[in-house]
Amino acid sequence: MSCLLGNQDAFGRLLYEHFRGKGQLGVIERDDGYVEAVDMAAIYGRAFTAWPIHERRALHWVRGRVLDIGCGAGRVALHLQRHGFDVVGVDNSPLAVTVYRLRGLKQVRVLSISDLSDEVGLFDTIVMFGNNFGLFSNPARAKRLLKRFRRFTTDDARIIAMTFDPHRTEKPEHRSYQRRNAARGRMVGQIRLRIRYKRFATPYYDYLFVSRAEMTRILEDTGWQVMRWVDSRGPAYAAIIGKHA
Repeated sequence: MSCLLGNQDAFGRLLYEHFRGKGQLGVIERDDGYVEAVDMAAIYGRAFTAWPIHERRALHWVRGRVLDIGCGAGRVALHLQRHGFDVVGVDNSPLAVTVYRLRGLKQVRVLSISDLSDEVGLFDTIVMFGNNFGLFSNPARAKRLLKRFRRFTTDDARIIAMTFDPHRTEKPEHRSYQRRNAARGRMVGQIRLRIRYKRFATPYYDYLFVSRAEMTRILEDTGWQVMRWVDSRGPAYAAIIGKHA
């Protein structure tokens, strides 16, 4: 998804109003009508000790200069900055970027994942927390962007990516959506959704959840491979992804 403008910036508006002390709930709306509430308090003010265990463990593989793609509420970039890392955050939400700066993130830019290039500099680590492997949207786009990532990362760089296995659900509304995806020739975990808040709404966009086997296939012929899996207590997991020849 490209950078958000005006009334499209629902997540940024939600984040900004929460920052100003007006905690609110937003909505994630899937294209089949399924909705879930977004509790900003749960993701904005979460202390490091309350992060999911696989996220805390995955941080052990962060090194050097760091690019945080899709900063969310800024918690990962700010945590790394406090621990001495040189961190650059990018997000396609202008209002979210405003909040990151107000919270003290030193280097942050309004930039979508599809617009990343070697113009942003050279990095040793890319972090994609908050299930942000999903920002690749689909396998073809993932392969294209992963090949591009090689151009602005060091020879021994790694990507630390979060996602969850969509096959590990028993919820009938999700199983039904997965069957719908299969019938349309889409991946089971390829979700089309938008974020809504008051009169603000993002355009619908694809977000991709994958199993370990699916991620491994997507990485083929990109110059990247999984070095290690970091498990959680559920379907969520982290992948530590490194370069190979």
